[in-house]
Amino acid sequence: MTITVVGIGGSLRAGSQSERALRIALDGAADEGAATSVITGEDLVLPFYDIAMSERTPAAEQLLDAVRAADGVVIASPGYHGGLSGLVKNALDYIEDLHADGRPYLHGRAVGSIAVAFGWQAAVTTLNQLRTTVHALRGWPTPLGGAVNSVETKFDEAGGANEPRVEATLRAIGEQVVDFARGEAGGD
Repeated sequence: MTITVVGIGGSLRAGSQSERALRIALDGAADEGAATSVITGEDLVLPFYDIAMSERTPAAEQLLDAVRAADGVVIASPGYHGGLSGLVKNALDYIEDLHADGRPYLHGRAVGSIAVAFGWQAAVTTLNQLRTTVHALRGWPTPLGGAVNSVETKFDEAGGANEPRVEATLRAIGEQVVDFARGEAGGD
């Protein structure tokens, strides 16, 4: 059985630091044999979530279909003033639409959490908020989360980071998502 992992996050700026961190984590998942996909940047430009509205844009449907089909999820958010970006939080709010599914919300799925911010305080508080949101959506945050201080860590165009330990941490997050998904599926 092929494990599927969807990555959600980044910012409106293509190739942002948080998007690059997300892609490194997905590389770790792919190295473990997972099929990966990513929803980032412009794909996350969604109308403000409104539970009273039943119609969804094609981009919102794409997000919901990807999460619905995923065995695991990795979410990366930039830290804006010590919290999740509105772009990422709004995307996570759309997961409410999965409340009546056989596997509601993020139930039974490991979720890797990554926060990238200019300074440790914002990175850590954003990571904590992201993990709290994942819990509220019935997801299982991986034991390892990534708080990345973009003052110290820079990501390059080739998909790497100047800090090998940060790159190793991000890859391990993707690996943990796959390991959990395999355990849930009853495989090794």
